[in-house]
Amino acid sequence: MPEGDTIFRTARNLGRALTGKPVIGFRSTFPLLTRFNDDTPLVGQTVDQVEARGKWLLIHFSGGGILTSHLLMNGRWHIYRQGERWQAPRFHMRIVIENSEYQAVGFRVPVARMHTEQSLAHDPHVARSENDLLSEEFDAEAALARLLARPYEALADALLDQTVLAGIGNVFKSEICFVQGLHPFRAVGTLTRGEAAATIASAKKLLRANVLEDSGDLIVTYRGQQRRTTHASDPGASLWVYGRAGEPCRRCGEPIRRRIQGADARVTFWCALCQPMPDGSDVDG
Repeated sequence: MPEGDTIFRTARNLGRALTGKPVIGFRSTFPLLTRFNDDTPLVGQTVDQVEARGKWLLIHFSGGGILTSHLLMNGRWHIYRQGERWQAPRFHMRIVIENSEYQAVGFRVPVARMHTEQSLAHDPHVARSENDLLSEEFDAEAALARLLARPYEALADALLDQTVLAGIGNVFKSEICFVQGLHPFRAVGTLTRGEAAATIASAKKLLRANVLEDSGDLIVTYRGQQRRTTHASDPGASLWVYGRAGEPCRRCGEPIRRRIQGADARVTFWCALCQPMPDGSDVDG
């Protein structure tokens, strides 16, 4: 599933291709988007802004409409120059936004809605800017209060809650816990305030490290962008624990453990030696 870093890069690239340019074409397989476009044509409007909020992508049009989309597991946004061949099947197309230079195509996008500023403010699903780890408006103190308000919840589950910290997905969840030396099944209430604050700071640092500007003003799709949490130059050693069940820990050599966690049955990876439980127990891998 795309996590906050992926959505941030996608928004940055879409913004370069779309912002400030008149829309010359819009189509969608979503009936409600089509209905909105029939009632309030997007052709002739400009895109004012493209932003990421956690795992949500928001495209703001000059007429006041805001297209929100969530990619879940398989959705993707591609950018093509006019006349360029699409690299995904046309039957996977869900949304197309065109200007004179580019086509922004949403493939297999499962969730998309049109909002106004007023309706967006009342949508509980779309993250608020101050909750987004990659937003300039991110409020670390408020995030700390939200995290500590879940004392009986496992740390890894709390990190996945987008109302606590928007942008963390399954990969970063495991990686953040490892970097902080905290067991992912440990209850939030067993953390000190300092440990909780450091976890939030680490989450912000790891996500930001994966969205560093490296392309100037170029418009790229970042297909194949490799996420990194380690400092290793070897592409095969880019993550500490995620996806490495049974392999040796990069720090201590202990076999990495894996277990399904939480109500959504998300997989979690950890090192029992580097991430001990406070009472010395562990959860079987």
